[in-house]
Amino acid sequence: MGHPWEEISLADYEAHMALDSVRQLQTLRRMMGDQLEAAPAGTVMILGVAGGNGLDLIEPGRFRRVYGVDVNAAYLAETGRRYPALSGTLECLRADLTKDWNRLPEADLVIANLIVEYIGYPCLLDVLRQVRPRYVSCVLQRNPTEAWVSDSPYLHAFDGLEAVHHTVEPRGLEAALAAGGWRLVRREECPLPGGKSLVRLDFIPLSPAAQQQGR
Repeated sequence: MGHPWEEISLADYEAHMALDSVRQLQTLRRMMGDQLEAAPAGTVMILGVAGGNGLDLIEPGRFRRVYGVDVNAAYLAETGRRYPALSGTLECLRADLTKDWNRLPEADLVIANLIVEYIGYPCLLDVLRQVRPRYVSCVLQRNPTEAWVSDSPYLHAFDGLEAVHHTVEPRGLEAALAAGGWRLVRREECPLPGGKSLVRLDFIPLSPAAQQQGR
């Protein structure tokens, strides 16, 4: 049996995310533009890259390497097709982060938007220990109710995600990363329709001595 994310078409996912009643695709694109400029970096890794939303904001030559990581091979194929200007820079990597994190290359900047909800805090820490970034920027979805998928005509396309969904929240992520040797340096919250919001949390590593104590 495949991963639940492999059962969701990119067309359904992006159509849902772009609805006026959801507006996550548009908001995440703007937030990623800021994330890409958050810290000096020669290499960047985007976890859960899906169809590459926001990659159009990267000017050719801005990074030596851009790694787009996703479990869905069809998403990655479409991402590669959409951004020919990044040919030679963009490298799409298929990986189930819950078990393939130890195959990831190193990168200076890690962007993890709406992916921690599907891998959990411990797995994110495994990824960071492997990738060894100097800056990490995460976006979580804050939900005013128990409904973590917004109502839309595409709602049932996401039914299978219940099996891999983790309840996460900003304070929990901050505590988990602090225990793993990371310090919060930025917090931003962007409201969405229906009372939801996207919360951005940025981290830098503590000193080697402090990191060792946190392990």
